[in-house]
Amino acid sequence: MVNITHKSTTLRQAIAVGVVRVSRQETIDAVVNRQVPKGDVFEFSRAAGLMAVKKTWEAVPDCHPLPVEFTSITHEVDGLDIHIRVEVHTVYKTGVEVEAMHGVMVTALTMYDMLKPIDKEIEIGSIKLEKKKGGKSDIKYAYPDTVKCAVITCSDSVSKGLNPDKSGDVIAQRLEKHGLKADYREAIADEFDLIQAKAKQLMAEGFDLILFTGGTGLSPRDVTPDALKPLIERDVPGLMEAARNYGQQRTPYAMLSRGIAGFAGDTLLITMPGSPRGAEETMDAVFPYILHVFRVKEGVRHN
Repeated sequence: MVNITHKSTTLRQAIAVGVVRVSRQETIDAVVNRQVPKGDVFEFSRAAGLMAVKKTWEAVPDCHPLPVEFTSITHEVDGLDIHIRVEVHTVYKTGVEVEAMHGVMVTALTMYDMLKPIDKEIEIGSIKLEKKKGGKSDIKYAYPDTVKCAVITCSDSVSKGLNPDKSGDVIAQRLEKHGLKADYREAIADEFDLIQAKAKQLMAEGFDLILFTGGTGLSPRDVTPDALKPLIERDVPGLMEAARNYGQQRTPYAMLSRGIAGFAGDTLLITMPGSPRGAEETMDAVFPYILHVFRVKEGVRHN
């Protein structure tokens, strides 16, 4: 199975369709009038389709078991064609396209099985995904090359060269994953005035996004949020709420982070834990979704 533990839970929806084609009008009449010897074709196939949606993960090896929270299966007769439509919803980390298509396939196969005694020329065809919604593909982001990024590591030991900048490396790699790059990187000491001065410098140089890693905990030297808070004019509390919630599902210590986020002028400041794992989880929690704020900002600027 593909690893989806880093993904965020969102509303996912999918609609799949298919066609069962019979060879004569008498078959359609028997279906519509509930006169098929094996039973009510619409209801039996709908029940089979519902079970198929819920059991997709057992039939398709790479599918994940997920909470199916809504399924609708409908039939529509058009001449000698019976159109099947399956809609599936979930709130989870991965989509339900395969579940919807599996539902159509089993619905159609059940109809075939029930109708073959009275019609030897039934065909199943045109099974396809009609629509999907949910996940990062639905979010409209700013073009990555319009977002100028800086990564600042706040650490006494890293700034002195005693330890490698693992957290900064993690953040830079995650930025590249989303088509961004760290246009500026530096490790500085855990000093209130130094952190604040560095933020002001990068803001003046036109950086759109400054990611600070380190200094968000509870030790006496953890002053990053304290230094940046006076600069922030518009809080974006939901970013850190999302990051802490995401982290809390993976480690109980996430609740101890004092991270903050917000706009200082036109620059978005985000603070992250100093551990590589904490930085990675925060990046996974808020990216690429935060890029939407730059799209909104650009829209306001041009209107």
